[in-house]
Amino acid sequence: MSALLVTAALVAGSGCSLKKMAVKSVAGALSETGDVFTRDSDPELVEGASMFALKLYEVLLDTLPKDVPLLTATCGGFTQFGYAFVQNDAEILEFEDHEKAEAEKERAVKLYLRAKDYCFRALELRFPGIAQKILEEPTVALTQAKKEDVPLLYWTAASWGLAIGLRTELAIDLPSVRALAERALALDEPWNKGAIHEILISLESQGEVLGGSEARAREHFKRAVEIQKGLSPGPYVSLAGLSVTKQDRAEFEKLMTQALAIDPEKDTSNRLVIIVGQRRARAMLANIDKLFAK
Repeated sequence: MSALLVTAALVAGSGCSLKKMAVKSVAGALSETGDVFTRDSDPELVEGASMFALKLYEVLLDTLPKDVPLLTATCGGFTQFGYAFVQNDAEILEFEDHEKAEAEKERAVKLYLRAKDYCFRALELRFPGIAQKILEEPTVALTQAKKEDVPLLYWTAASWGLAIGLRTELAIDLPSVRALAERALALDEPWNKGAIHEILISLESQGEVLGGSEARAREHFKRAVEIQKGLSPGPYVSLAGLSVTKQDRAEFEKLMTQALAIDPEKDTSNRLVIIVGQRRARAMLANIDKLFAK
């Protein structure tokens, strides 16, 4: 990563043609970073590096505004940063300082909407005119998407869905988020270790009024755990939201205990995700009496 950053800095003063070639090379490498961040064991280190990397993405997009992989990576980067280091921390802080937690949640919403804008730019480049169609007839609009579009569909759904989760007035867009996730699932069901199923656990936990289904949420939970071989806290933490809604304390305790029992070293490519997820699970379990009526 450091060599890429040095290269990006050096090309700033280069001639136009050379600069664009160099930037394209850096952009390509950045959009395929693999698990270099997710395998780390130090959340604070990754948080600091992520802030710099996200601004670098935006600098590169000034030169390559129509680079779909880079737009997708930027969308994904802002979404992951917003969830792992802003919303996650805010929801832990909420148990101690509600006012400050709300301010951080609002910051997370802004990051998610910023991410969504990058995803929509990429969608428009892939399928001109689709932005409006996703709002009007999302299922029909997304039939043109192919397996290669799954990362873009996923990050659009994730950024948009997370924003809705924190700002209820955006809930009118839930059908579009659901359509994005379901199309991604149909194209590549086990993609990224069951990540699509995790989104759908949350969507289906919203309640029948918002198109959700407890039965479907549990089906997605079961499949996510199966794909991940029980090595990620994500599905357990996601389903715990349903447990809180139902005030099922026993199920909540079981889910949090299972999440905390996972060894981050059993899936080193996902180490950071496990550590961050367990940090939230630990805080939720420690404050269980604030989540459930006595």
